[in-house]
Amino acid sequence: MRDFFSGVRMFGRGLGILLRKPKLLLLGALPAVLTTLVLLGGMIALVYLIDDVAAAVTPFADDWSDTWQAIVRVVAGIGLVGASLVIGMITFSALTLAIGGPFYEMIAEKVEDDLDGPPGVVDLPWWRLLWLGIRDGLLLVLRSLLFTIPLVVAGFIPVVGQTVVPVLLALVTAWFLALELVAVPFYRRGMDLRQRRTALRERRGLAIGLGLPASLLCMIPLAAIIVMPIAFVGGVLVAHETLSGRAESPRAQRPGNQIRPRAQ
Repeated sequence: MRDFFSGVRMFGRGLGILLRKPKLLLLGALPAVLTTLVLLGGMIALVYLIDDVAAAVTPFADDWSDTWQAIVRVVAGIGLVGASLVIGMITFSALTLAIGGPFYEMIAEKVEDDLDGPPGVVDLPWWRLLWLGIRDGLLLVLRSLLFTIPLVVAGFIPVVGQTVVPVLLALVTAWFLALELVAVPFYRRGMDLRQRRTALRERRGLAIGLGLPASLLCMIPLAAIIVMPIAFVGGVLVAHETLSGRAESPRAQRPGNQIRPRAQ
């Protein structure tokens, strides 16, 4: 539990850092604004077309009575919107960090300069950061679906669906969001997604302590525009805490597990 509360405090420290450096807050908010507009447009379109979409995914109910057909399709519509909100939250962080890769690298550099600086910085071009952000973000979204879809379905189970499932869903979302938030500091050290997961798995409580308040606050409409840069700075602090004093394992030193820097 100590690691969990440390992660929550690092989220709070991210807010304090950005309040002292409002230019960094503005810089980090710009990609979040663009992503918000894209995902908000998609969500509005889904809600507008939800009747047709619910009918399309429940063709087996076409011959049922009007009452049962309506019940099944209302439940399907609620499930689709709920799943879209969860997936949108995870996709939001992936898209924001991919689009804002150069911006967030600059923020990470300034934040870590105030600490003791990261060892062995890898000089990556902006297009490389964009590609890594899109690739790893997509992998994390697909992996998260393996957990979130069954949990969303389980949410319709009486009692369990209203008590245990929301807690598990919040923890899963927090974990995958934390993996996104620490991406840039790991990239700057030449470390890929596999090494990121391995490092955070050893400090899972720290990661969830960062991701949980960030994911919950992102559920407030438009709050993600401000929450994302705060959570990202918290992610820089979590990555720094996780990696400082951590000797690289032989596996981490294998060329196949590292990001190759561009040729000088």
